[in-house]
Amino acid sequence: MCRNIRVLHNFEPPTTDDEVHEAALQFVRKVSGSTHPSRANADAFEQAIEEIAEATRRLLDGLVTNAPPKSRELEAVKGRERHEKRMEREVRIRTASA
Repeated sequence: MCRNIRVLHNFEPPTTDDEVHEAALQFVRKVSGSTHPSRANADAFEQAIEEIAEATRRLLDGLVTNAPPKSRELEAVKGRERHEKRMEREVRIRTASA
């Protein structure tokens, strides 16, 4: 999965339309291989973003869970901790092979 696309389901506060749009934008950029489409492709690019955002919103609205909503702040802390552990492993690997 593209690292910039984040889990959007089951958060408190709920996922905003802006977050859904940003996820759709990242998806289209990844799939198309382009961050900025040419003028010739701009309409197709924008249409894909809108369609994917609409489908994503329908999916999120239709999902059912019994799990309590996740805290955005807590998930951010966990993400930073995972990142730090990854970086520590990288440093150990690089220093061990040097």
